[in-house]
Amino acid sequence: MTGFPLIIAFIVAVVLMIIAISKFKIHPFLSIMGISLILGLVAGIPIVDTTLADGTKVSGLASVIGAGFSGTFSSIGIVIILGALIGSVLEVTGAALKLADMVIHLVGKNHPVLALELMGWVVSIPVFCDSGFVILNPIRKALVNRTGESSVAMTVGLSTGLYLAHVFIPPTPGPIAAANTLGIGNNLLMVMGFGALCSVFPLIAGYFYANFIGKRVRATDEADAGEVTKTYEELVAEYGKLPGGWDSMAPIVVPIILMALSSIASMAGMTGIVKDLLSFLGTPIIALAVGTIFAVIQLSNAGKMDQFYNLTNDTLKTVGPILFVTAAGGVLGKVIASSDMVNYITQHATVLQAMGIFFPFVLSAILKSAQGSSTVALTTTAGIVAPLLPLLGLDSPVRTCLACMAIGAGAMTVSHANDSFFWVVTNFGAMTPEQGYKTQTINTLVLGVAAMIEIFLLSLFLH
Repeated sequence: MTGFPLIIAFIVAVVLMIIAISKFKIHPFLSIMGISLILGLVAGIPIVDTTLADGTKVSGLASVIGAGFSGTFSSIGIVIILGALIGSVLEVTGAALKLADMVIHLVGKNHPVLALELMGWVVSIPVFCDSGFVILNPIRKALVNRTGESSVAMTVGLSTGLYLAHVFIPPTPGPIAAANTLGIGNNLLMVMGFGALCSVFPLIAGYFYANFIGKRVRATDEADAGEVTKTYEELVAEYGKLPGGWDSMAPIVVPIILMALSSIASMAGMTGIVKDLLSFLGTPIIALAVGTIFAVIQLSNAGKMDQFYNLTNDTLKTVGPILFVTAAGGVLGKVIASSDMVNYITQHATVLQAMGIFFPFVLSAILKSAQGSSTVALTTTAGIVAPLLPLLGLDSPVRTCLACMAIGAGAMTVSHANDSFFWVVTNFGAMTPEQGYKTQTINTLVLGVAAMIEIFLLSLFLH
């Protein structure tokens, strides 16, 4: 199946998947894998590996499913495990409570959602949003218990900040690749400036939506606001003495610094052994491994090394379901990418050209919703839009940068079941998939629309 019928088949598949998960309570892993298999067959992906007459090798459906599953594990699986282990150590030693207290003292007890949103926005500039959420989740949970704020509001606030920087601001790979393709890769400082500027409206919109939905959806890790003050003092007493500020921050801050240094080295065009070393240490897996070492040191200083084995075992039991559901989302994305859908959208892009600055946004949003990856949506849309910039009236450096921002806004519209970030946010945020659609999916729609409104307004004045 190709063309428009394939688009219809994809929409039907997504609807059936949502119904299977939310109404019939079929486990997300089975629902996504089943829909992926059916969609792959309907899309005409060969059932076995095939070699065409011109020598081109086409992967069979089983190979596509295997590649999607293993690809997700290789890209984020170890990151999730190490990040969750760090979080477990921070909770056991009381470091998460200490970090939450430091945040409260910095921004005040009345604005924890805003604090977490801004923290996520800054952290996600050098760090992938998936990794950033896993790293900062212990602080989110501790802030929920410290302030009595809605867990859902805190989750949505953190997700908002992380996602915005992920699609707008280099050195995240997606915006860098899009900027290079559009011909403004030599002016990344301008791209970073516009990325920060175009984050204003969606940061505000995301903050209000987080507080709105936080009053209507309850996660399983909500704190009882009426008992927070009492339990906080009791919690501190249970730990005896909380770790110091640096000891508490090191397992989280050190990986962020390593990843940031790696990005800076890449942007600065460094070469040689120093660049190689920074690139190695800044790889998310290695950076989190270093953070885990600092967490183990913290556990030792707290005199709780005898708990390390059980702590690791419990962590693996906790993240197992998250890993498999996330990998299933990767399978769905791979199946769609292996079908003719992206080619069909690309070939018919001229239909949308009259939309001007809205064209890159709509095209990117279609690709994002279809295949799940923001980075793929950014890079693919940039490749389609680049030769059309003069036709769209977006060929000046400033307006090309606005086009890059419009692509970024579309690349987060919307996050749903085929996006690994959806499952990271939903599972670590202690929500069901149905709650995830009401929170993460709708929030990313709000963010994308708010960002596009700001970009459109800027396009009226900037030339």
